[in-house]
Amino acid sequence: MANSYFRFKQFIINQDRCAMKVGTDGCLLGAWADLSDSRNILDVGCGSGLIAIMAAQRCPEAAIKGVELDKDAALQAQENAELSPWSERIKIIHEDFLQYSPDKKFDTILSNPPYFTDSMKCPDDKRTKARHDDSLASGDLLSHAHELLLDGGKISVVIPKDQKDVWCNQADAVGLHLTRVTYIHTRQSVAPKRVLLEFTKGNGNILIETNFILENEPGKYSEEAVKLLQPFYLKL
Repeated sequence: MANSYFRFKQFIINQDRCAMKVGTDGCLLGAWADLSDSRNILDVGCGSGLIAIMAAQRCPEAAIKGVELDKDAALQAQENAELSPWSERIKIIHEDFLQYSPDKKFDTILSNPPYFTDSMKCPDDKRTKARHDDSLASGDLLSHAHELLLDGGKISVVIPKDQKDVWCNQADAVGLHLTRVTYIHTRQSVAPKRVLLEFTKGNGNILIETNFILENEPGKYSEEAVKLLQPFYLKL
């Protein structure tokens, strides 16, 4: 059973009322996303608030919002935000992202989205919504993200590698251009199962593709993983 909380260096994530617990995917996205010059950040499907809070730690000047469909998760995300050192800059909204219409557009959108499309559904309805894309399909997410982004704004996601082409085609169709790709390998000899993608609204920069090795051996983080996650993980 997952712990009811996860302690980071500068904040704690309580997660007993969240369907999806703290995991490597979200932590990598929160640490990897390009937040340089970000001032208005949105975390889509924010769950426990992890990525929104990581963004607040990384960007002292930014205002961060998180949108979450599940009421219990949204309440817990707000509580986690309020317990963090950056509570005055984080706001959690309980709403369907596709219905969300803010007064101000964003320069940065982040999402660890639901991505299981064909696998067996979980009997827990909340976990199903968090894990499957029935309530937030990738094309709909990208289309609405495009509407909410400033020109030159970016959306960064973490998804299974086998869905990369689908996401890239859908992004291109709505005017979001792939500018950065990082393939996540658990170890160097293992093919990547996850990929981090960054799309830019409007004319994007030259595409940058990299590989990221999480562990040199089981239980031992690589040097690049330590560098990326050290600001957050207690034992690094």
